[in-house]
Amino acid sequence: MTRLQERLHTDLPIEATFDFVADFANAAAWDPGVAWSRRAEPVDQPLGVGTAFELGVRMGGRVKPMTYRVTRFERPTRIVLEGAGSGVEAVDDIRFDRSGGGGTAIDYTADIQLRGLGRLVQPFLRSTFARIGRDAAAGMAAALAGRARSADRSVGAR
Repeated sequence: MTRLQERLHTDLPIEATFDFVADFANAAAWDPGVAWSRRAEPVDQPLGVGTAFELGVRMGGRVKPMTYRVTRFERPTRIVLEGAGSGVEAVDDIRFDRSGGGGTAIDYTADIQLRGLGRLVQPFLRSTFARIGRDAAAGMAAALAGRARSADRSVGAR
């Protein structure tokens, strides 16, 4: 198993940060390793335990389908999603804490396990997985910064 851990900060309030990140239909907007993402069930249902998402994850030059399901939902402080598909399983545990100035600190941990023959090469992919984690964290930080700027502009326009 490979564990990825990233910590980042945004000026966006905790509730808005949680709502954007916890909705994995937004994953393609912040994770460059995700080609597409959507909710797998009717969007009129509230986000919570059992909500499922379908993602197209970039793997070795191909896009492979993966399904994530919310297994723990504690708005606005924690969400855990379990994913599976195309020879990979993942558990993403994302925690949110209020930080000074009304912003949010995010601790993102992803445990990734390759299945089948992939298990044999997983130990040699540490640097690849680390880059994937850094890229996703940078994308999330940029997307959240854009949302914070938009919120600031709309508040200033009043």
